[in-house]
Amino acid sequence: MVLTMPYVVRHPTGRSPFWYAVYRDPWGRRLKKSTKLTSKSKALEMAHALQKAANEARQHRLTEARTRELLSEILQSVNGEGLRMFTVAEWFDHFVKQKQKSRADKTALRHEQMMREFVEFLGYRARLNIAAITSKDIADFRDHRERLGLAPSTLNGDVAILSAAFNAASKQGHVSVNPCAAIEPIRDKVTARKATFTPEQVTALIKVANGDWPGLIRVAFYCGQRLGDCASLQWKQINLVGDIKTIRFQQGKTGREIVTVIHPELEKFLTSLRKQRKVVPLTSQSDEAYVFPSLAQQAGRNISPMSKAFRKLMARAGIRQHIIRDRNASGSSGRTVNGLSFHSLRHGFVSCLANSGVPEEIRMALAGHTSREMGQRYTHRELAIYREAVSVLPRI
Repeated sequence: MVLTMPYVVRHPTGRSPFWYAVYRDPWGRRLKKSTKLTSKSKALEMAHALQKAANEARQHRLTEARTRELLSEILQSVNGEGLRMFTVAEWFDHFVKQKQKSRADKTALRHEQMMREFVEFLGYRARLNIAAITSKDIADFRDHRERLGLAPSTLNGDVAILSAAFNAASKQGHVSVNPCAAIEPIRDKVTARKATFTPEQVTALIKVANGDWPGLIRVAFYCGQRLGDCASLQWKQINLVGDIKTIRFQQGKTGREIVTVIHPELEKFLTSLRKQRKVVPLTSQSDEAYVFPSLAQQAGRNISPMSKAFRKLMARAGIRQHIIRDRNASGSSGRTVNGLSFHSLRHGFVSCLANSGVPEEIRMALAGHTSREMGQRYTHRELAIYREAVSVLPRI
């Protein structure tokens, strides 16, 4: 096959003011395309770039990333400004900065950590164009993380975070395909599941606890909320006045507001605690006061020490722990997953409601498994239904 140098020509009838690029495609066929340019020199530069792309395609070296580079070269030569292109490292850095503006601190930190680990895994390839990343790169990274002993839920979350970054790149035209879309979620092969505490075990925990812990355990058992959200509870979130008593939890990760109706046993405890603390209602100072001040500061920093303290309480109460996933058994660096933890109080709350026949939508609303927006207000009728649901919880 004889190849000729690309060149430019005018339209034979003169009806178009633009120059046409004449070049050979990867199979040697002659093509003629309008450059939409009136400058012969710039049109010729485009013709050479088109021929260069066709030659690389013939040699099976033309990738999406290389195509973008060639397009950028064409634009640079024509109008002095090329395509804005990102390397993998540059795009992830840009994406994380956007997340820091639009997401809660913990969520932004999780994204930053994942992007950093993926860039470190890629090594020198992190300097490639973002469009050069394939589904194999994502799968290799996930397999690498799996060998470290991380749980399937964590690995699936990793891919979801990376997918969000590539979706953003796709929307802005930097990639045409999200490489994470082809990655199937990993199924959790562990048969053992998180357990729940019996009412007798909760009573035993309260008996051996001291300080603010007995109250914290009560709130978690009767409200089904997470450790950090319970520990950060302020008196202004608790309504002990009126026919239906409620607590409005601010979920730390999402910022959503969850309303839970107070069980009579918990109402009795909170009323007594407020009198003991001499909390005067309807004052700005009392509103801002924490219900569990000795634990609130820890919840604002890191709940890991609180989780360890709770495990010690379990040991003192004679509650036997069982391991769902042991990192030491596999020699991995992943974390050990216990069958019982503070979060089991939340599982127990939902399970008890389910076993008592409380409808799923009510269970989800009380536990905060819905996507309700912060500030939503409930009618008296809804709260009455929730009060009836909470009443099935046993007294401890």
